[in-house]
Amino acid sequence: MKKKSYHRIEKILELPKEVCTDIPKMIITGFDEMIIENFKGILEYEEFFVRINTHIGIININGFNLNLENMTDDDIKVTGKIESIDMERTVD
Repeated sequence: MKKKSYHRIEKILELPKEVCTDIPKMIITGFDEMIIENFKGILEYEEFFVRINTHIGIININGFNLNLENMTDDDIKVTGKIESIDMERTVD
């Protein structure tokens, strides 16, 4: 990540951090929907468990009837009955 250049751009253009860096952004809507922006790939996908790789770690989603929808190069939508979410940091 380019932290120094981000601070200059942030001050000048007032852009959110996730726009200028690889830091993931998670939007959770209730227990039924989650959107992850700035993801790298899908590590594991089952109906009850999803592991998503990001530039700073892994996001684990546990639940029932989980589906992956609206995937693009930068974001992914997970739907279903989300029971828990945990994160594993791989970058300090």
